[in-house]
Amino acid sequence: MLISPLADRNQKELCSVLCDVLEEQSHRELFALELGSGTGQHVVNFAMAMPFITWQPSDIKEESRDSIRAYIAATKVKTVLQPVHLDASEPWEKWAGLPRGACDVIVAINLLQYSSFQTVEGVVKGSGQILRQNGLLITHGPYAINGTITPSCLEDLDQELREMNPGWGLPDIDVLRQLAFGNGMRMERMIEMEQYNKCLVFRKR
Repeated sequence: MLISPLADRNQKELCSVLCDVLEEQSHRELFALELGSGTGQHVVNFAMAMPFITWQPSDIKEESRDSIRAYIAATKVKTVLQPVHLDASEPWEKWAGLPRGACDVIVAINLLQYSSFQTVEGVVKGSGQILRQNGLLITHGPYAINGTITPSCLEDLDQELREMNPGWGLPDIDVLRQLAFGNGMRMERMIEMEQYNKCLVFRKR
């Protein structure tokens, strides 16, 4: 079981936001895909807080998938499926065999800033296909807005990410909004979070 201090710090706040966003649908059973599940800490906590959702965790790294399996076993949650390998930069047809319109919710937490533009584009394009009508794509992390990054600590983070990998960096909300619109979704909410992060909620039209 891997431990992410960041996941530990923000999971309560994230759970609260997701519960709020999804409360209107809590009367029915939902199916959610988490992209880049990482250690598995988030998905088991989400499952305990929102028992009306069946969660499909995914990650590109085998060590992360092993950790997710360990969290599922340790917490004995019944609504988290075994993790699958999923590379969001690939066409949606390769997304672990999920059919078009399979998901009510797709979640990507602290993923986009560690992704190339090809992967960011893949997340949005794939979500546009995998989500059912009125389904939600929910992303969390730090963002640029219309080419501007504030405050200075986020500028420093963006620089650090680009030094680690030139393709990484804070995604721009306006670019995401346009990408979403071109893939049958519209940005519905922007929720301010701790540490200058935001949750973006996109709805499939």
